[in-house]
Amino acid sequence: MNQFIKFWILPFVLVIFSCLNSVGQATLATGQEVRYNPISTAVPFLTITPDSRHGAMGDVGVATSPDANSQYLNAAKYVFASEKQGFSVSYTPWLRQLVSDINLAYLAGYSRLNNNQAIGYSLRYFSMGDITLTNMDESVIGTVSPSEFALDFSYSMKLSNNLSGGVTLRFIRSNLSGGIGAEVYDVGNAFATDVSFYYTKNWGGIGSVRSISAGANLSNIGSKISYDQGANKEFLPANMKIGTTYYHEFDDYNSLSISLDINKLLIPTPANTVTYADNGDIIVLPDNTTNQTVIGALFSSFTDAPGKFKEELQEFNISTGAEYWYNKQFAVRAGYFNESQNKGNRKFFTAGIGVKMNIAAIDFSYVIPLHQNNPLANTIRFTLLFDMKTFSSLKKKN
Repeated sequence: MNQFIKFWILPFVLVIFSCLNSVGQATLATGQEVRYNPISTAVPFLTITPDSRHGAMGDVGVATSPDANSQYLNAAKYVFASEKQGFSVSYTPWLRQLVSDINLAYLAGYSRLNNNQAIGYSLRYFSMGDITLTNMDESVIGTVSPSEFALDFSYSMKLSNNLSGGVTLRFIRSNLSGGIGAEVYDVGNAFATDVSFYYTKNWGGIGSVRSISAGANLSNIGSKISYDQGANKEFLPANMKIGTTYYHEFDDYNSLSISLDINKLLIPTPANTVTYADNGDIIVLPDNTTNQTVIGALFSSFTDAPGKFKEELQEFNISTGAEYWYNKQFAVRAGYFNESQNKGNRKFFTAGIGVKMNIAAIDFSYVIPLHQNNPLANTIRFTLLFDMKTFSSLKKKN
């Protein structure tokens, strides 16, 4: 297996990063550079990694070891959790470089029904702070407090000794108007589902446990959302996430895991962008993507970029992360996230630590952007994970 890691995993990582460098300046057949053409969706808060552990590892997580926060990353992992129950609370002050009152709160938990089945649940609440609205003459209309939330329930089961599958049902509610202009702007409601798979294989003996894991999660596949009584409908951030994790427990005190994830939004690429005819003439294409069905968009999202194959490659985001544990009580984490400069240009390093105590574990993460004046700078996440087994023991003693 060491030869497998050496000759397959490492070259794969090198190929990925080579692709990133090659598509950074993608060009059309005529030699013209592909324009800045990011993909936008409704309720983008659904794409924010809510917990500190995976936020510290470059936003990886589809194939990492299971914990209470697996609901967002890959609910299929819950049946492989070491504890029967788990619960976590996370808090993220968001975009602190721009404003001071945007926050993301996250509650998540799970319960293994038996060795082969588990259920999970979570609540994400995104507060956009207070916004003062004015007329054209600058007179104040009122103050609104836009907010959004997503409520999830999941079921997962083992399909074999090493493979599991999971399904998550999600209700999404987005209130951007705060009640002002209610005759024009509605509260947006939508339903979505995730379908996920997780594979893990252990080998080695006492003092040298190793494992290789792989995961896949198709998330936010569901209805479109509307804020104007259905006159206009927007896509949810449907996403494909695949990844792998290699774990090595060197001895009773030291262990290390390395993860790699690939993400792609499964919604249409905006077409109202400048492209070029064979004779070099500039052509502005109209954007008809909102007329597509959700299912049609899932398939066309791999072939609809105006810049053809080179632009399609830019729509794959790469993240990688590592986690080191000492004595299974203190963790150090680091990672990197890369998005093409033509698709949003989010490029940042992450770092964090974790401390596990008798009753709870505390995780902390920090974002380090590669570019100055990045709105993600100084982003901090906090997470508390509670050991339900310890709580049960304390109740019995009392």
